[in-house]
Amino acid sequence: MILAKDNIRLGLALGLIGPLIGLLVIYKISFPSLSLKEFLDYFMHDNKVITHVGTLSLLANAVLFAIYVHFDKTQTFKGIFIITLFYGIGILILKLFN
Repeated sequence: MILAKDNIRLGLALGLIGPLIGLLVIYKISFPSLSLKEFLDYFMHDNKVITHVGTLSLLANAVLFAIYVHFDKTQTFKGIFIITLFYGIGILILKLFN
């Protein structure tokens, strides 16, 4: 079971995948009329959308982080946290230079 493991590589992998799944869920729920390419273009070029969609997609990592903290998997939640910081910084940079 994936919750039984406790290593930083697992946390890094989960941290990378979580926001991408979150982004796809937001796309399917909130922007079903757009193609994925149109949605990504809209996301990358509209500051308001960058903030809202970026933050909501990072909630997937918050859920993963909370689960692994609850089960005391220290190394795994460190990996999730590190990647979440990188995503957050990336969203901030994207917003600043847009």
